[in-house]
Amino acid sequence: MKNPSLSIIVPCLNEEKTLPIVLEKILSIKQNDLKDFSVRIIVSDNGSTDNSIEIAKSFGAEVVHCETRGYGAALDFGIKSTDSDYIIFADADDTYDFLEAPKLFFEAIKGYDLVIGNRLNKNLKKQSMPFLHRYLGTPILNAIINFLYTKSDNKIKDCNSGFRCFNRKAYLNWDIVGTGMEFASEMLVKALSCNAKISHIDITLYPDKEGRVPHLKTWRDGMRHLLQILVESPKFFYQAGTFLFLFSFIGIILGWLVGPVKIGIFNILGIHSMLILLFLGVIGLSIFSIGLGLSTKKKNLPKVYNYLINLSEDKLFWFSVLTLIISLGFILILFILWARNGFSNIDFSKDTIFFVSIGTFGIQLVSSIIFSHLIKRV
Repeated sequence: MKNPSLSIIVPCLNEEKTLPIVLEKILSIKQNDLKDFSVRIIVSDNGSTDNSIEIAKSFGAEVVHCETRGYGAALDFGIKSTDSDYIIFADADDTYDFLEAPKLFFEAIKGYDLVIGNRLNKNLKKQSMPFLHRYLGTPILNAIINFLYTKSDNKIKDCNSGFRCFNRKAYLNWDIVGTGMEFASEMLVKALSCNAKISHIDITLYPDKEGRVPHLKTWRDGMRHLLQILVESPKFFYQAGTFLFLFSFIGIILGWLVGPVKIGIFNILGIHSMLILLFLGVIGLSIFSIGLGLSTKKKNLPKVYNYLINLSEDKLFWFSVLTLIISLGFILILFILWARNGFSNIDFSKDTIFFVSIGTFGIQLVSSIIFSHLIKRV
């Protein structure tokens, strides 16, 4: 049987200091560990103005030019410039050791769609990863991805690793569109959503070379990763928003009907509790609305989202009209009560909070449904 082919992709933007070191290592594994395989070395240049392109060509690497700026754009362009069976990529800064690349490749050809180089192990070199990345950013993003997308047998260990090997055909099915650092998270989330078979191999991470300016921006790129992870999970917004709203709405009704209730030294379900519940209900509906908006561009939706965004125009019209009539009706009752007091200070009571809550919730719900239908038409 013919051995699978491999392309090693190196994204590059002004890396003349470290690119020779990286390419020398790649040539070494090509001539030794991977000598029985067809291996292409591709430098995906992203607009370098130094000597990176000349250096790449001097080592015999293929140079492709990606005009769209961004780490993800350069990688995607390089991947789509080859027809190899498998792809390995890592940065051109020599923080990842390409001499370890064969470990990932030999693991991948066992039948895995994606093999991730896990940096978070005893081989992690001192000062190779900023404290915030090591103990806050990466663990939190790992936890969010695992909570939203994984099962007990496929937990992600290092979501931000930039050293990966994967099956190119599988990658094309994932339909990755991110152009920046969020590319790494989008790949994981979409691979998991497609039930990809994923493995991890421990690797070594080294500090940046002295004098090199990192391309990574901690807070900007961290937020990009977080947004990319969340944008693929309308289900999370549906579940969190629905739970928070129903909890608040039921609490407000109970407060209106039976509150306040004394439990020990505490009084609950009075006007102060109802105000807090009103605030939480607005937050819950806002979270629900985010998921509803995202659902207009996604598949495999919660049934409620699928129903709401696919309402026929006549049903949308009458649902909106009836909900607004009810909501505005409660606001009108409140206005009448205020008028009876000569438009002076309104009586701050359970009724007031209840009427405001119903009106607010109804108007917010209608607004979010109409907004989702507007997004569908963009």
